[in-house]
Amino acid sequence: MTAPNVKFTDERLANGLRLIISEDHLAPVAAVNIWYNVGSKHEVPGKTGFAHLFEHVMFQGSGHVAKTEHMALVQAAGGTMNGTTFLDRTNYFETVPSHQLELALWLEADRMATLLTALNQENLDNQRDVVKNEKRSSYDNRPYGSWFHKLQEYVYPPDHPYHHPTIGSMEDLDAASLEDVATFFRTYYAPNNAVLSVVGDVEPAQVRLWVERYFGEIPASKTIPPLPSFAVAPIIGAERREVVEDRVPLTRHFFGFRAPVMGDPRFDALEVASQILAGGKGSRLYRRLVREDRIAQDVSFFALGLIGGASIAAGQATVVPGVDPAVVEAAFEEELELLGREPVTDDELARARALIETYELEALQRVDERADRLSSYATLLDDPDMINRQLGRYLAVGAKEIQAVAAEVLRPENRVVLTYVPAAQAGVSTEESAA
Repeated sequence: MTAPNVKFTDERLANGLRLIISEDHLAPVAAVNIWYNVGSKHEVPGKTGFAHLFEHVMFQGSGHVAKTEHMALVQAAGGTMNGTTFLDRTNYFETVPSHQLELALWLEADRMATLLTALNQENLDNQRDVVKNEKRSSYDNRPYGSWFHKLQEYVYPPDHPYHHPTIGSMEDLDAASLEDVATFFRTYYAPNNAVLSVVGDVEPAQVRLWVERYFGEIPASKTIPPLPSFAVAPIIGAERREVVEDRVPLTRHFFGFRAPVMGDPRFDALEVASQILAGGKGSRLYRRLVREDRIAQDVSFFALGLIGGASIAAGQATVVPGVDPAVVEAAFEEELELLGREPVTDDELARARALIETYELEALQRVDERADRLSSYATLLDDPDMINRQLGRYLAVGAKEIQAVAAEVLRPENRVVLTYVPAAQAGVSTEESAA
């Protein structure tokens, strides 16, 4: 398989909107992907959850589009669409037959320009209730649902923008006024805080005309505040542990580590290391804990790239009934620490590279994925051409780099261990920090 070279143009409108166009006439489809440089890290104490709230509000209508009509119009045109919010960003995207591209662009422009004309107290209250139900179903009442939020609290100090969850505080959302929410929108949902990528069966000159027509008159935001410092120590400094008594079927350990930021070559090495640890049934953790020792039902390990001072590396193991959870924890941690003591084998490295190469090349065949990556790299790293270099960075990672980053990151004094136990077996829940 040969790595594709994604050709694209990168320019800005007078109002600051960054426009990336990548022409590909292989199939009659087009992807529209807009990333706003706003996520939960941009929120301030007492006003959390706003970025995620807008993921819902953005589908409640705008100046020329009725409530829920955005989705209906895209689906009627034979397209798909959605939106997501996370710590660093918010994105919205449509994939449509190429002859419906103008519709998708107009819809995105209309809500950027006129969403506040459709935002009223009824819509705000309705979407607050939707978010509350999402929190209950996805986190509060889901087995193990709180693990990542707890991990954030331990990996990042209380004053760090990543410390609080993206879904926010329900108390903050309840207290939010219509003006609070409108101010947040006017500040961040502006052309000079967005990257628009258009990929697929498109004519660049026509795309530019449409984008200029629909987005060009939207004013830039003049009130985007500077972000606070994201500086954080490279390691947590002491192991953090908590036993969580919950309505879960089986005991499960979650492990978390503070890690280098996205874009750092050490993070690339950590992603390759994750494949060696838990990339399928041939990986170290699966082979030892699941197949050989038969003490865990499942295992995982991954690196989550972030740009605000530190990323997260995390994993989990579900304990087989009747097995001492301490045995599973010890085995998991031994495999992590071994990675930092001894170089991986040539076979392991070749397997990890093959897994990553396959995933990357398959992803880049899709216009929606190319659009998303162009927007992502432009927003987070100011480098959309990373789409053409990232695979090479992965394949350049060697055994020495893996050993070095594992020794640096996967160490006890940088470790969080959350153990979820069924309520009937828990006894007294404990929380501690080991010195």
